[in-house]
Amino acid sequence: MSDDFNMSMRKFLKQVGVTSQQAIEEAMRNAETSGKTFAVKAVITIEELGLNHEVTGTIKGQE
Repeated sequence: MSDDFNMSMRKFLKQVGVTSQQAIEEAMRNAETSGKTFAVKAVITIEELGLNHEVTGTIKGQE
């Protein structure tokens, strides 16, 4: 893969990571989360390529 591809991919994934973390932290601050575990799902799509990638997991609220 080309350097341009790698750089654009890394830039996108960094933006996804940073903005997702900020959104999750804000939602957790605005809710009662102590001791609770939340199911989480992230979806990345590229419609033109028919890509629909899902990642699931859990996030535990602060004690």
